[in-house]
Amino acid sequence: MMMSKKTLGIVVVILAGCAALVALTVYRSDADAQKVLTAKVTRENLSSIVSGTGEIKPKNYVNIGATAFGPITHLYVKEGDHVKSGEVLAVIENVPQESAVGAQKATISGAQRDIAADIAAQQVAKANVDHAKADLEQKDLDYKRGQELYKDALISKQDFDADKAAYDISVATLAQDQASLVQANAQTASAREKLTSAQQTLRGDVDQYNKSISIAPFDGIVTNLPVREGETVVEGIQNAEGSTLMTLANMAVVTAEVKVDETDITGVQLGQSADVTVDALPGKVFKGHVTEVGDQALLRSTGVSTSQSTTGTEEAKDFKVVVTIDDPSSQLRPGLSATAKITTAHKNDVVALPLQALVMEVPDSGKKKGASKLNASLSGDAKPEPVQGVFLLRKEGRKLRAIFVPVQTGITGTSDIEVTSGVKPGDEIIVGPYRVLRNLKENAVVKRDTSVAATTSMS
Repeated sequence: MMMSKKTLGIVVVILAGCAALVALTVYRSDADAQKVLTAKVTRENLSSIVSGTGEIKPKNYVNIGATAFGPITHLYVKEGDHVKSGEVLAVIENVPQESAVGAQKATISGAQRDIAADIAAQQVAKANVDHAKADLEQKDLDYKRGQELYKDALISKQDFDADKAAYDISVATLAQDQASLVQANAQTASAREKLTSAQQTLRGDVDQYNKSISIAPFDGIVTNLPVREGETVVEGIQNAEGSTLMTLANMAVVTAEVKVDETDITGVQLGQSADVTVDALPGKVFKGHVTEVGDQALLRSTGVSTSQSTTGTEEAKDFKVVVTIDDPSSQLRPGLSATAKITTAHKNDVVALPLQALVMEVPDSGKKKGASKLNASLSGDAKPEPVQGVFLLRKEGRKLRAIFVPVQTGITGTSDIEVTSGVKPGDEIIVGPYRVLRNLKENAVVKRDTSVAATTSMS
């Protein structure tokens, strides 16, 4: 049976009203939903980076100080010069020292000639002793033969007395020559001791002379030259005005000495790789590795070690970390500002999500599913500890809801963090905006914000 026009009109009106009611319900539902930014949990390679700022320093450098008093008579280098080990860098007036060395060398030369003369006299004395011994042997034989002949009355007493006198003279002559030899030996020994004393004095004079001449201790570059030729320098405390001639640096091994915040230092270990950038060389990255990690905290305001500080003021602290550059460039100069990014951990193909997605929520033991029995048994005054987690995006019918899920995390990258449990790749999570995320409640109705402005703010 054909429906009348009046009935058809009523049906159309009813259907239009229902559609309008549904549209109004959907509109109100969307109006109540909070706009959120979302992202998918992914797998990626993650590196944990610790940054520190500081300056370029050579591993080996020395402040060459004045070791003598007087004006600089010669200055052979200028700042930036490359020098070789043993090269003369500067000379301080050294006329007295040079004169003392010359005079002592003359004294030594005279002492050496005296020793030569004493040795010759020693040899003559020894020859005289040998001659006297031989003569005594002959006179002894003559004397003994004369005794036998005189006993047999074969010679006169006069001849016998002559033999005896000759023997006594030979004995006395040998004793005299032996005494002369002893004297000659003593004179030679004394001359040798005088020579040794003169040589030791010369050694001291040469040392004083050498202290007036500055020598390069190793190959390097002159990085600081605070004096000029003609200026008077003095011996004094290192780095005091007028006592430092120059700074010499060996740029064969170059380091970046940086300060790392105390909250990051526990992850820094010897041997870890690092990327070093220098403000003066934009676009260049120097590879290096950690070769020293300080064990004393440094006050950020003064740079003084906490063990040396006399104040008890609580303030931020840093630790010194030295990064040795693997392949230093000739463009690097001591004192250039540098930043080191140290890789403290690296993992491949890990589950990761954006850092800004993490929130801290206090579990409600009476309402939230999966709350611990311990929290449920706490007294009214006790408060459960906040739990780290993320808000998952779950669809319920036509609505999207924010569901809090606790997560366990691992290493932290530049913008992402490793997740070891709680979510899996492909899960859609809420990552912002921060003003919404920090106040977001469990099971809240949300909707994706796909506007251009929101997308730009996340990039």
